[in-house]
Amino acid sequence: MFALALRSIRRRPGRFGATLLSAFLGAAIIMTFNSMHDTAGAKGVDATSAESLSTAAGVVGGYGTLLVFFAVASTLTVNVRQRSAEIELLRCSGATPAQIKRMVVGESVAVALVGALLAIGPAMLGGRLLLDLFQDSGQVAESVDYTFGTVALLSGIDITVLAAAGAAFLAVRRATRKTGPRGRGRTFFVRAALVLGGLSVCSTFAFSSTAAALMAPAAYGAILLAVGFALLSPKLLRALLDRLPLTGPSGYLAVRTMRERAAQLSGVLMPLILFTGMATATLYMQAVENDAIDASGVPKSIDAKNLETLNLVVVGIIVVFSCIMLINSLYAATTYRRREFGQQRLAGATPGQVLGMIGIESLVLTVTGVVFGTAAGLAGIIPFTMVRTDSVLPDEGLGIWLGIVAVAGTAVLATSLVTARRALRTPAVGAVSLAA
Repeated sequence: MFALALRSIRRRPGRFGATLLSAFLGAAIIMTFNSMHDTAGAKGVDATSAESLSTAAGVVGGYGTLLVFFAVASTLTVNVRQRSAEIELLRCSGATPAQIKRMVVGESVAVALVGALLAIGPAMLGGRLLLDLFQDSGQVAESVDYTFGTVALLSGIDITVLAAAGAAFLAVRRATRKTGPRGRGRTFFVRAALVLGGLSVCSTFAFSSTAAALMAPAAYGAILLAVGFALLSPKLLRALLDRLPLTGPSGYLAVRTMRERAAQLSGVLMPLILFTGMATATLYMQAVENDAIDASGVPKSIDAKNLETLNLVVVGIIVVFSCIMLINSLYAATTYRRREFGQQRLAGATPGQVLGMIGIESLVLTVTGVVFGTAAGLAGIIPFTMVRTDSVLPDEGLGIWLGIVAVAGTAVLATSLVTARRALRTPAVGAVSLAA
């Protein structure tokens, strides 16, 4: 079956482009920051510099691992669903579910390994730039030389390959399962993420206002809640659609198709909720922290500078990676609907009505992702702000949040509409016949 996996990749390499890109970016992020471990462990590095470098590697490495798994999982889920006819043909030809799983997992591991190897060069360059950033801010001594070693290399390759294998196994397991109870594992992870997130957020009140680790439970609680909402996204989307009073041809088509495709659309909602929740929580909590330090009149310590740098870098990673996840998922999902668009046009829908349907779908997805992502972010922001400043909400207002919403909405609407417009260039009859 591994040989069949390699033949499948060689025959249709284009279908694995999104997975390759996700693996490449994920491995590059992981290796870039874990190279700080290698640099911190080199000879002649002072204790303060080593602590700054190790903190950056540990915090962002954890974020990177989470993002890699969700990025690869979302692209592989779309990929496997698009190949449902091929998988069914293999089963009818005598292939067992176990053989199909080995084939798909083998494909994913091979693609992820290639992506991780390609990421080594960019990761080395990114690590050097990151070290320069720490040295320019005074967090790391100028005498420290950059080192890219086994920690960065092995962690990047191992995490990326394992994430691809696990995500592929889960995706193909759903695709090859005929009957029986479904979603038990997902339900367990949803409950675990929501419960642990709630406990982490509540534990913020156990810290003093000047505790160095005050931001940690609030931030990680918000992240866990965002993960729980992301895993719960199909049910959240269906609940919203049941209450939408949309009318007209485009509105009817949008609601009808989204109800049927709620499970598939969860691959889009996952990165959207994660992006909104993590970016909102991190940026607002950092703004509150900066205001509190400025109000105290005490210069920022090295630890405070480390925290600010990490938060800004993490948000930058989240923005880039989540947008790429969104674009990958939306592009693959919308391109796959070429036949559906052709059938709708043959049934009497105009291209404008189909585009209107896509626009409404994108708007609904954006609103859903922003609402639940914001809820997760607020769950971390409110207790942190109450403990740090005795206020309930930050003084920054809606400016930061509106910027986050603008990025999310632009990514979803632009990708969906541009991809759909390209798909509609194919004549309706040709779209149906080519995809059949």
